[in-house]
Amino acid sequence: MDGFSLILDTLLVLVSIVMLWKGAGWLVESAAQIAHSLNVSDLVIGLTVVAFGTSAPEFAVTIRAAITHQTEISIGNVVGSNIFNLGFILGGTAFLRPVQITPKLLYRDGIFLMSVTFLIYLILFGLNGWDPTDKIEVAEGGILFLLLIGYILILFFKKEPVEAVHPQSANWKSYIIFFIGLFFIVFGGHLMVEHASNLARVFGVSDWVIAVTIVAAGTSAPELATSLTAAFKGKHGMAVGNLIGSDLFNLLGVLGLAGMINPAMIQKDIYGSILILIVMVGLVLAMMRTGWEISRSEGGFLVTVNLIRWYFDFAG
Repeated sequence: MDGFSLILDTLLVLVSIVMLWKGAGWLVESAAQIAHSLNVSDLVIGLTVVAFGTSAPEFAVTIRAAITHQTEISIGNVVGSNIFNLGFILGGTAFLRPVQITPKLLYRDGIFLMSVTFLIYLILFGLNGWDPTDKIEVAEGGILFLLLIGYILILFFKKEPVEAVHPQSANWKSYIIFFIGLFFIVFGGHLMVEHASNLARVFGVSDWVIAVTIVAAGTSAPELATSLTAAFKGKHGMAVGNLIGSDLFNLLGVLGLAGMINPAMIQKDIYGSILILIVMVGLVLAMMRTGWEISRSEGGFLVTVNLIRWYFDFAG
């Protein structure tokens, strides 16, 4: 690759991150207005509408990678984004402002996330660890997707107390902005996969490392913006609910749909990262229960764990 191509790929990766950030921002803003019109709580909005909006970049990148048979980016982006969400974003948000936790958020949504993470491990590796023949079957992807649908239905039909979650209800402009944001996200996801893969090959870094670091960070940018904003506005349910909901959308919706599209073989690198994800979810749940908040020191610890994990990903 010549110098011009290298610069072009780098610029297009940066452009894709901007498109993902802005597109998801518009999508989340308009989706929150639409959801407000339905009279649902800020926690439910965070777990569903906002989580879906901020997960759209992971959806676009992962499905694009699945269609083009880039297995390591397809699964690596989901796993890396989930670890990034719980470590850098939740940890960073708590480090700046401690995040309050409710029992329902822990015992219903947090425990469900842990259960789903274990289920993904069993689907990918069974009880015997990694095997060269491991893959997500079409039926298994379908089961994951159905679990997501069931979870969403439970949240919406089991009504909760409604807060003033958004100052403005939806109008015709909300729907236009929603689809403009969606277009930016899908096209930005295409650019991200294409040009991050090129950079990986140039620098001798594997697609897997790029997927669980640069691509994961780029596609998690909307979650970062949303959770920080929500926390500073005192919307703790939306701040944490956005991240837990996003992780559930990634594991059940994105990974499930990717499995239905292309039941690709599972690479060995994925095994270690799934184990790290299980540990991260367990750490976060323990922190949620201590004092019913994630403190500044706990947030700093989560960020540190992720920095160490990134170092070993690049080193090895």
